[in-house]
Formats: sequence, C-alpha cells, structure tokens
Amino acid sequence: GTETITITGVEKLHGTTHNVVQDRIEAGTFMVAAAMTGGDVLIRDAVWEHNRPLIAKLLEMGVEVIEEDEGIRVRSQLENLKAVHVKTLPHPGFPTDMQAQFTALMTVAKGESTMVETVFENRFQHLEEMRRMGLHSEIIRDTARIVGGQPLQGAEVLSTDLRASAALILTGLVAQGETVVGKLVHLDRGYYGFHEKLAQLGAKIQRIEASDEDE
Repeated sequence: GTETITITGVEKLHGTTHNVVQDRIEAGTFMVAAAMTGGDVLIRDAVWEHNRPLIAKLLEMGVEVIEEDEGIRVRSQLENLKAVHVKTLPHPGFPTDMQAQFTALMTVAKGESTMVETVFENRFQHLEEMRRMGLHSEIIRDTARIVGGQPLQGAEVLSTDLRASAALILTGLVAQGETVVGKLVHLDRGYYGFHEKLAQLGAKIQRIEASDEDE
C-alpha cells in the first residue's frame, strides 16, 4: 500500500451498492473458538488475506485452515495442537486485538507457549483472571509464558476490556464446570450477538441481563 491517497474530483456523484468487508477480528475470534474446542466451523465471508498472520500461527499450531468459496473453514483436533511463539506487531503483522483470544487458545495446546505484546502496555490482565481457572502462566514485562494442556476449572472472572471479554468467554468454553464472566460492558462494542452465535455452534452459554447480574 501507500501512505498517500490522491483523490481527483468529478462534477457529479452517483449512487452505488457496496458490501462492507468482514471484520477480521470477529472472524479471527471465531477461528480461535473453533480451534480451541476441536470444532469444524465455516466463517462465512472471512477474507484469507486479511487474516494471514493469524492463519499462519494457527497452521503452525496444528490447526487445519482451508480457504473456501464461502469463507474460511477451521478444523481442529485438540491432541494435535502444539505450543507456539507469537509476537504482536502493527499491521500487517499479528494483530494486538487477537492477542487475548490467542492466549486463550494457547491454554489448550500442550507445552509452553509465549506471547510477546509489542503494541500496547499492560494488556495481559486477562491472564490474571484465567489463573482463577487454574492456568499456569508467567508475565515478564512484555512477554507472557503460558503452560497449556492442563485442565481448567470454571470460575467467576471479570473482563477488563473488549478483547479480554471474548478471551475469557472462549476459555470458559473449554473449562470444566460453569464459568461466569462479569463486567461485559465492553463486549458489545466489538461483537454483535456474540453469545448467540456461540450458542448456534453448540456452546452452552447464556447472557444474564444487567438487572439480574451487575455487568
């Protein structure tokens, strides 16, 4: 690409039809959900090129990712998942907005994975909550070490930001027992009907209204 956009004006504009491109972070979140639950999911309208850094790490981990006419299909077998090293970078590198969700995936991959966050500071707060579920992890400055493949237990956890909300929900899908994720005020900024889409895929999940549960 280029840092400069040149626009040549015209005398008259006319209407047209335009399809908004798929949100790569939402698509990536469901790719991770499929991978960490051993699923087989087609993410419709997902664009391979937009998700290339994420797909590269999924493939390295042992996840099957297939480009189809309708979108991107993700197939996974949990016993095949391997630990990986990931570093977030500005576009077109691995997106920082997939960091929390990918660390959730690392919890089910046997061995020690590492995640290096180079874009934002203090973006590993979700790991503190995952420790309530039994995760073994260590944070040293901008690097998180995650020991995956150990059983996780459902717990009451609090989300600290948009992507942490999604990551904790995904971790709850693979934990034994019931997980309650609180403080979901950020989730709807980035996902429309997130819990409903997961339920359609077979997750046992429900959204508790604010009148019943303090978000």
